Amino acid sequence: MEGVIAVFIPIVIALVTGLVLISSFFFRSKEKQMMLDKGLTYEQMMELLKVKTDHLFTLKAGIIIAFFGIGLGLGFLFENWDCNDGWMAFTIITMIGLGFITAYFVARRMKK
Repeated sequence: MEGVIAVFIPIVIALVTGLVLISSFFFRSKEKQMMLDKGLTYEQMMELLKVKTDHLFTLKAGIIIAFFGIGLGLGFLFENWDCNDGWMAFTIITMIGLGFITAYFVARRMKK
């Protein structure tokens, strides 16, 4: 029975990926069509559809990943010290939360 299910996993992944891509293209073209119907010019459409980049994204991602690593290391340390399985999840989630908070304050300071 497990072999039959294992055969369907790549098929389902391919179908879901294809469905996401097709729906993305469909809704993007629908959005452009609605803009044309409202009478926007090409320049106005491109201004609205322009992707705004966050230049501090890599800094924020690096801070969060570093805190994840610290949480993982502390989780292994506490788990070996106490032999309790709950430390791993607790330290990882706590440190990721602290990483998000730190990344927010660092990004806010960098923007000033």
